Amino acid sequence: MKTKKIPLRKCIVCNERKEKKDLVRIVKNNEGEVFVDMNGKANGRGAYICNNKECLDKAFKSKAFNRAFKTNISPDVYNSLKEELYKNE
Repeated sequence: MKTKKIPLRKCIVCNERKEKKDLVRIVKNNEGEVFVDMNGKANGRGAYICNNKECLDKAFKSKAFNRAFKTNISPDVYNSLKEELYKNE
């Protein structure tokens, strides 16, 4: 039997390749809204980060989301992302 291929994605902060289900997808949609996509199926440009506080803090300091989405992300958006990720832990 064939083994099913497991989708891999790379964290934009630490550049580690992990299974898609182990990472958190952050999405910027056509309206410019940035939010956490827990299902991994929302429309828009997606970026993946590890599901831990260290990677999110490093993303804020290194402006990783600004590079991934090619736009400036306000600190308010980072704070809302932190709240959403921390409540899911």
